[in-house]
Amino acid sequence: MATETIPTTTTHDAHLRDAQELAQAHGVDPDTGLHADEATRRAAQHGANELQDHARRGPLALLIEQFKDFMVLVLLGAAVVSGLVGEATDTVVILVIVVLNALIGFVQAWRADQAMAALRQLAAAHATVLRGGEVQVVPASALVPGDIVLLEAGNQIPADLRLIEIAQLQVDESALTGESVTVAKQTGTLAAQDASALGDRVNMAFKGTTATHGRARGLVVAIGMHTELGKVARLLGGEERSTPLQLRLAAFGKRLALAVLGICAIVFVVGVLRGEAPLLMALTAISLAVAAIPEALPAVVTVLLALGARRMVAVNALVRRLPSVETLGSVTTICSDKTGTLTQNRMHAELLLAQGQRWTPGDALPGPVHREALRAAALCNDATGHTESDGDGAATVWLGDPTETALVLAAHAGGLDKAALDAASPRVQEQPFDSDRKRMTTFHRVAGGFVAYTKGAPESVLPRCAAQWTPEGRAALDTTALLAQAHQLAAQGLRVLALARRGHARLPDTNALEAVESELELLGLIALIDPPRPEAVAAVRDCISAGITPVMITGDHPATARAIAHRLGIVDCADAPVLTGTDLATLDDAALRERVEQVRVYARVDPAQKIRIVQALQARGHFVAMTGDGVNDAPALKRADIGVAMGKGGTDVAREASSLVLLDDNFATIVAAVKEGRRIYDNIRKFVRYTMTSNSGEIWTIFLAPLLLLPIPLLPIHILWVNLVTDGLPGLALAAEPAERGIMQRPPRAPTESMFAGGMWQHILGIGLLIGGLCLAVQAWALSTGNAHWQTMVFTVLTLAQMAHVVGIRSEVDPVWRLGRNRPLWGAVLLTFALQMATIYVPALNPIFKTEPLDLPDLAVCLGAALIVYVAVELEKAWRRSKAAALAMDDPVR
Repeated sequence: MATETIPTTTTHDAHLRDAQELAQAHGVDPDTGLHADEATRRAAQHGANELQDHARRGPLALLIEQFKDFMVLVLLGAAVVSGLVGEATDTVVILVIVVLNALIGFVQAWRADQAMAALRQLAAAHATVLRGGEVQVVPASALVPGDIVLLEAGNQIPADLRLIEIAQLQVDESALTGESVTVAKQTGTLAAQDASALGDRVNMAFKGTTATHGRARGLVVAIGMHTELGKVARLLGGEERSTPLQLRLAAFGKRLALAVLGICAIVFVVGVLRGEAPLLMALTAISLAVAAIPEALPAVVTVLLALGARRMVAVNALVRRLPSVETLGSVTTICSDKTGTLTQNRMHAELLLAQGQRWTPGDALPGPVHREALRAAALCNDATGHTESDGDGAATVWLGDPTETALVLAAHAGGLDKAALDAASPRVQEQPFDSDRKRMTTFHRVAGGFVAYTKGAPESVLPRCAAQWTPEGRAALDTTALLAQAHQLAAQGLRVLALARRGHARLPDTNALEAVESELELLGLIALIDPPRPEAVAAVRDCISAGITPVMITGDHPATARAIAHRLGIVDCADAPVLTGTDLATLDDAALRERVEQVRVYARVDPAQKIRIVQALQARGHFVAMTGDGVNDAPALKRADIGVAMGKGGTDVAREASSLVLLDDNFATIVAAVKEGRRIYDNIRKFVRYTMTSNSGEIWTIFLAPLLLLPIPLLPIHILWVNLVTDGLPGLALAAEPAERGIMQRPPRAPTESMFAGGMWQHILGIGLLIGGLCLAVQAWALSTGNAHWQTMVFTVLTLAQMAHVVGIRSEVDPVWRLGRNRPLWGAVLLTFALQMATIYVPALNPIFKTEPLDLPDLAVCLGAALIVYVAVELEKAWRRSKAAALAMDDPVR
């Protein structure tokens, strides 16, 4: 046997080659299969028919990886410094924060492995094969190239098969290709131009899909990672991109560390040159370094994201990866799969055209011809019904091919019950559908004889019709015009079927099939579609108003994709351009990058091409969200900046590869997630604005004092105390801040936008300088009046000014009195005020904090200085509002 002709574990062009020739090339007789010893030899040569794990790092390596982030290293350094100056509390807090973030990162590192595990679950556990002329059931992992596999309805396809023999085989490929209609298979050789997409390779059966009807015999041409499912698994192995938040925090941490080190060095040198004790200046510089590094930032970010994730669960969005909550706020493009995401993944009868009159389900039937057409749709139908009980009683649920169940429901909408029709006109004979005839015929007993109902593709049925059926008798039929109408409906993305009938006095001989299916009387054309989800239309509209571009990427037909996109509002004209998988194959990466800005609909694309589209958009500077539910979506879900999977009707593979899961499979939920992501990023910016302005005020106070010939205004204990009480609770309380007004009417943030954009760095320097100036002004005034409590006053002004600042920055534009309540923030401000007063007025704390009680006038001066900070922030916001109003007047379109 010519076993040496099997060089690899796959045959890429199997669909283009004759089945018998391919079997001969594989050294196998389709009637007997491989011999056992040959199967064993090939198993040793090609390995197991399994999806393999990518190389994984061990737990220790993964844990170490979490500590390589620059910001984490800076925080560890701050922990060491804090320990050296005797602040054990700060050291513990910093280390706890670092460990918490490391654990979160460690847990997330297993996501790719979970996706692979879900893919492996798709592999069939067993397969029925023909070996040595005997039918055997073997583990699916034992299949080898050249095996002959026998399939029946309900079987999961165990490997990629070139079909050799079939008997009405239909396969559900929706998880792999995205098509919602089962595929009728055939055995003929295909032309290359007709089978570029997986969904067009109708002489193949792919691993992981399911046979829903009929039987077949197929030749194994690919196993394991060489199958189309294996290619999907291989695409899942890429590295994850950093989120916008991670990129911004990393850049922020590096700039901050360099600035802090430089300022602390200057403070130390200037102090020593002025004659201060080197040890005191060293402790001051080190304390300033600890205070200047916002060690609460990772904790605040984690809390903000966790709270956002909890809020999103309430609207049926499950966050699998915390940073993805914020990433939604940066998304500029949403690439959505069609089937099951934007559509209902349920075929629906759109209209019935009979005798020139259209009928839509839900309307009254125009006449007897429409009723007879619906009767044909229900009787020439293999859907089966069963009764299910719910809280409101019993209901009939129809199972079977999605097209056939849609026809049953259409008949029901017209007042016809399939069960009653089957009882009154029992089926006595049939000619099942096959892909060559593209039609099926059933024969039913009726009064006075028999009636045959035929349904199928218009181009197959209409030429066999001799007349139009009417109750009065035959009427003239314009076949050419009807074919044109069928093509017009198909161009709108509808699946069109023709319905016809013929009466027989006696049951005909079905061996004379051509004669039986001739001289038919046309009843009508019925058009079906997988309709858009009603809420998806509003969701697409909301995305567009928020400046987000929706893009449809599907494995379905171009006409269907364009029609659905037009209905949803993704494209604004019925003839919008559609880029197909065949078109994509002719474009190099540079050409695709040029096209992606104009194209909104992609059809007949495979998983690798979906990734190419996502990458092209990312190369153009977009942050991309990819929604989907099938196995074919998983690689693109993982490659996108945020993958959004369907939790109710989606596959485990898609869910494991995603960052966000929509529990109700509702595309509209993503709009709420985008709003939450924007709110979270706004609040993170508010915290950074607050904490860095506070640190700026501390730095200006200590840095400028020696230059103005003033004593060192604060001791190390003062700096660390201010850092502890102001950075913690007030900063965390900003997480509860509600969304800014008009948050969904502004465009997405530019992915390259700095965290300090929009005037933030000017605010940090300006308000920080104001806080430092007020502290030094109070210090100079107290010294000039001989006030012995000057250092306590500077300490108090610095703390209270930061509290006034955090109240003022709750919004970047609106004044505080127009904002909603934030009880946690007010509670944190009052608690911080109480703690500060305790350091001044509790005698036991005075020696610890080197403070002295202030009299009422001195305290009033401190409160007045803090109030100036609040007024300055409100004046800045008033200036922003006036500037925005002026721009709006200059550019009314804005």
